Amino acid sequence: MNFKKAKRIKTPLSKDLVKNFRIGDWILLSGIVYTARDQAHKRLLEMIEKGEKLPLNLENAVIYYTGPSPAKPGEILGSAGPTTSARMDKYTPLLLKLGLSGMIGKGERSEEVKSALKEFGGLYLVTIGGAGAYLSERVRKAKALLWQDLGPEAIYEFILEDFPCLVAYDAYGGDYFEQARAKFKGGRK
Repeated sequence: MNFKKAKRIKTPLSKDLVKNFRIGDWILLSGIVYTARDQAHKRLLEMIEKGEKLPLNLENAVIYYTGPSPAKPGEILGSAGPTTSARMDKYTPLLLKLGLSGMIGKGERSEEVKSALKEFGGLYLVTIGGAGAYLSERVRKAKALLWQDLGPEAIYEFILEDFPCLVAYDAYGGDYFEQARAKFKGGRK
């Protein structure tokens, strides 16, 4: 990881800003992001299906797939590492259509998600799995926004500072995982 070459950006992620990034780019992300996992996504979809107004503005927003552990006394939050993103794949194309610009998680995504990122202009960012304690240090503020009955799966608003992410899928159809596999099969140079 070469964070010296990382691009510092701040949310919200406009569609024009999204176009500046390609797979393999390192980003240090600052600003507001929302957290959401499986159950929160399910509730968002239920609201959309009922025609209800969403309780948060997805326009140019970023969702981080995490369920933070409770904070120790004097801390903002506990560990906040990424969860497997594929579990949110069935919800993602619709959220991108509604204005979502970025997601942070870990692991590969479906072809439908990759197509939606290209169609609606978005980025899928991955961060360091297994480094939840380190990543939580990049969170400057955290507050539960919605559905606190879900515990760590509630929707939180985080304010990040220099949160490390790698562009895994870009708005042009690029796939970092595919590229890395091809490079590995071709031998290291």
